[in-house]
Amino acid sequence: MKLNANNFVQLSAVAVRDEVLQTAVTRATNGASGNRVRAMREVSEAHGEALRQQAAAAKRRALHSLPDLLEQAEARMQANGITVLWALDAAEARQHILDIARRHQVRRIVKSKSMATEEIGLNDVLETNNIETIETDLGEYIIQLNHEAPSHIVAPVIHKTKESIRDIFIREIDMPPTDDAATMARYARGQLREAFLTADMGVSGGNFIIAETGTLCLVTNEGNGRMVTSVPPVHVALIGIEKIVPTVRDYATLVQLIARAATGQKLSVYGSMVNGPRRAGETDGPDHVYVVLLDNGRSNIYTNPDYVEALACLRCGACLNTCPVYQAAGGHSYGWVYPGPIGAVVTPLLNGIENASPLPFASSLCGSCKQACPVDIDLPRMLLTLRRDLVQRGTQGRTWGVGMKLWAMGNSSPTAFRLGGKAASLASNAIHLQTLPGPLGGWTDHRTAPQFAPKSFREIWAEKNSNR
Repeated sequence: MKLNANNFVQLSAVAVRDEVLQTAVTRATNGASGNRVRAMREVSEAHGEALRQQAAAAKRRALHSLPDLLEQAEARMQANGITVLWALDAAEARQHILDIARRHQVRRIVKSKSMATEEIGLNDVLETNNIETIETDLGEYIIQLNHEAPSHIVAPVIHKTKESIRDIFIREIDMPPTDDAATMARYARGQLREAFLTADMGVSGGNFIIAETGTLCLVTNEGNGRMVTSVPPVHVALIGIEKIVPTVRDYATLVQLIARAATGQKLSVYGSMVNGPRRAGETDGPDHVYVVLLDNGRSNIYTNPDYVEALACLRCGACLNTCPVYQAAGGHSYGWVYPGPIGAVVTPLLNGIENASPLPFASSLCGSCKQACPVDIDLPRMLLTLRRDLVQRGTQGRTWGVGMKLWAMGNSSPTAFRLGGKAASLASNAIHLQTLPGPLGGWTDHRTAPQFAPKSFREIWAEKNSNR
């Protein structure tokens, strides 16, 4: 997906005026957030928080030993018959998968949902090399038909209403007109079933790799994930290096949290654990399994103590569902694969902060993302740190720098603070400003100009004490 994050302000201005998008996103995120809260507090609020902290500890333990765990996972996977490949960047990952496809003379690929393949732009490369590539997750299938990118980590078609999806199906796959969601899903399933049975290769992502057993784990709510990984003769999994967990017990904790955080389920419908290709005497499964371990900037995050915590992300989408900025702007406004609060952090880190400079400011810093995160990632703190980095680089411009220095001077001097407040009070009450002057006008473009009180708190306090 082409990076367009520096246009967040312009894209979000369009999104907030899109009534269809606003209706769809508000309905879906409010429902998902409510389901998450109920699922986490099913036993009690204290129990849910204890489970959350247990999951957070598991991910941080994995990050602490990540280099060793990666080597252990590689050895275990190879012992299981899996071919393990390493990709330093997106280009190398794409080339690995293209080489595998050519080696096995692949003409058709079916894909399970994978944000990592979106990250590296895999579909475009495969199609350019005349390899038909079909998304089989229903949401991904819809947006592929409509030639657009996903707008949510878990629910890629969250920005569409049922009516708009109906129109896409009628236009692109000749579906007989219907407004019944079950009928629409059944029709799409019929289209995809033939693709599963005729594909030469399946491509998936992966939610976890268990280091102690070399097991690739996928969490899905549709049967397509299991079909992609078991029906075609070749299975390729692209997975970020941060997805390693030490033990099966850690996986057992995390798999409960990812479902509760993402959709409010106790467990997802399908939990697939891939331990290698089909063995002698087995009738099901692929003949070849490849795992491509993707770095693509993750090592740089890992070595930065300010941001390493971002690698604990489960890609559950809970922070998106609770974020007021995401709810208003939608996913496409963020201009890359990962939207919402986690996207506002990882997009600058993976692509260079100068290529996504508005995103650290795409937050009210209300803290709801941290509260919703199933592994307690401190996203507000990282967003503030990214803002600091932008200021230190001087990317905010001369006006911003001068303004901040004047603000600091005014707030560090009691006399200047008092005189400034008095001047603002006299001006706002005498002139009744509707628009603030100069660069302050950005505030009143979307808000009513504030009216300052005739007397400051200090003046009122002094008068009360003098009367006593």
